Amino acid sequence: MQVTFLETGLDNRHKRRVLWLLVLIAFALALWRTENWNRETALANLQESSRQELRRYVLHLQGQLEKYEFLPGVLASNKPLVYLLQHPGDQERIVALNNYLETVNKLTGTSDTYLMDANGLTIASSNWATERPFVGRNFSYRPYFQQAMKGQLGRYFALGTTSNKRGYYFAYPVWWDNRILGAVVVKIDMAPIEESWKDTQHELLVSDPDGVVFITTNKGWRYKTLNPLAPEVLERIRKSRRYDNETLETLPITRIEARGENAQIVRINEGVGHEYLVQEESMSHAGWRVHILTRLDQVNRHVLNALVFAALFFLAFVLLVMFWMQRRHRFQEKAKFERKAKETLELRVREQTRDITEANIRLTQEIEQHRRTESELQRTQSELIQAAKLAVIGQLSTGISHELNQPLSAIRSYADNSLALHRRGRGEELEWNLAQISELTERMAQISSQLKLFARKAAVKKSPVSVTAVVEDSLRLLSSRLKKVRINWEPPKNSLYVLANMVQLEQVLVNLFSNALHAVDSSQDPLIAIEVKESSDAQSIHLAIRDNGEGIPDNLLERIFDPFFTTKEKGQGLGLGLSISMRIIDAMDGKIEARNHPEGGALFVLKLPTAHTSEEV
Repeated sequence: MQVTFLETGLDNRHKRRVLWLLVLIAFALALWRTENWNRETALANLQESSRQELRRYVLHLQGQLEKYEFLPGVLASNKPLVYLLQHPGDQERIVALNNYLETVNKLTGTSDTYLMDANGLTIASSNWATERPFVGRNFSYRPYFQQAMKGQLGRYFALGTTSNKRGYYFAYPVWWDNRILGAVVVKIDMAPIEESWKDTQHELLVSDPDGVVFITTNKGWRYKTLNPLAPEVLERIRKSRRYDNETLETLPITRIEARGENAQIVRINEGVGHEYLVQEESMSHAGWRVHILTRLDQVNRHVLNALVFAALFFLAFVLLVMFWMQRRHRFQEKAKFERKAKETLELRVREQTRDITEANIRLTQEIEQHRRTESELQRTQSELIQAAKLAVIGQLSTGISHELNQPLSAIRSYADNSLALHRRGRGEELEWNLAQISELTERMAQISSQLKLFARKAAVKKSPVSVTAVVEDSLRLLSSRLKKVRINWEPPKNSLYVLANMVQLEQVLVNLFSNALHAVDSSQDPLIAIEVKESSDAQSIHLAIRDNGEGIPDNLLERIFDPFFTTKEKGQGLGLGLSISMRIIDAMDGKIEARNHPEGGALFVLKLPTAHTSEEV
């Protein structure tokens, strides 16, 4: 904001005086606004936090009272109490009831429990064995007894005339045949509640309907009144002996400011005197009002800090303006320099933009080259997988040739026999021979179809695959080589499915079984064990293939999945089988692990995701 003075004939000195006067007025106005805003904000925050604390203490106090409210009603229905009120002179029953009330008092944690007859005379009490027992004392002047004799639940707070302890009383009438025989009274000691409030940062007090403070964290305020009491009120309190001989002086409270409903700022002129934010909440059942008093020292410190900060800020602002005014003549030079710097910067930005554009073009070309390379790698991998399958087929050719030759020889024999049987007219035997030929032909077709399915180039689509079916198909392909090997395989009782490509998974298993067969060549009792189980979280299926060969040397375990690495003799393998198997399993979101079994031999574990029969990817 720039203030321009019109030419009024005033000299420069007068103008400076007017300017400083305006600065001082602005400074005073800023401090006043700062104080009001910060004080109101701090008071609002303090009021909200204090209100929440007040609500917590009210709920705590209500909970303590409600915990014992039902007890006199339960005791009033006790038959021994009724009988004693009907026969008050039975000393044996008085002793028994005294002991019973003492036990109840200990179990419930109350201060005192006692029984009064219709005249207010205490005939049994839990404190019968103390120095000042209630037995034989008359408390008919207490309002709680008077309420109970009217058939109501009596409630009352008072200072005990016998024990001189503050307590809250619950009294309940004892009925018999539609007649009130007396009342059961339970007294709760309020001192522990007051003691539990001492650690708070606030001052807390509870006042009765007459405004007398009887619970407070400040001992000097106990039995003081919040407002002066009328003479008739003082007389009523004296007759009920509610506070015994306490003088009930009035606290020196000065109301300063109202802060909405049930909240105000006061000053208590006791000793040094302090200002408090006071909030209160009523407890309708007990007839009490709970007050929380929070000193305003924190608010005052906050306002003072804000004023100091505002003053420093304003002073810094004035100094900054003066500094700006003194160096105003240099702005033009600075603007010229900035224009030149801007032109230089724009030139550099254009050059960098050109370089970035060229770099983006090169990067786009490299990305396209990477995509072509990746496509070529995927095609090469697919061809390697197919080549590996054809290599396995080559290894299987001898066994498959043997499997096909046997049925062919049998078919030739059955055909010759059938011709002879036909000539002799032996029709039944001829039909049997033809049936055998049909079965052998079906067997050869199964071998041929299984081999064709294994050899074809499979798509990458995944679907639910039965683990049992794929294992047994793989074993069937290698059946001619497995005749001299003991296969330990027990299909799972429940059908387990994995999300995979069946042909590629079958290729992996054939490769692993072939490796196991090679490993057990020199074993006296060759064994291949196959185990399938579901993981504990039912998210994957684990397929373990173990042989009892010599195992894998520990120093080679980390390299067996590397391309062109093999432990077989030269000319017996290219070292691609396990590498391709690992890539196939990875493409199925699975894992393949290799290690040595503790009992000897190699162990390969396939972990594949579990699938439902309705899934397909």
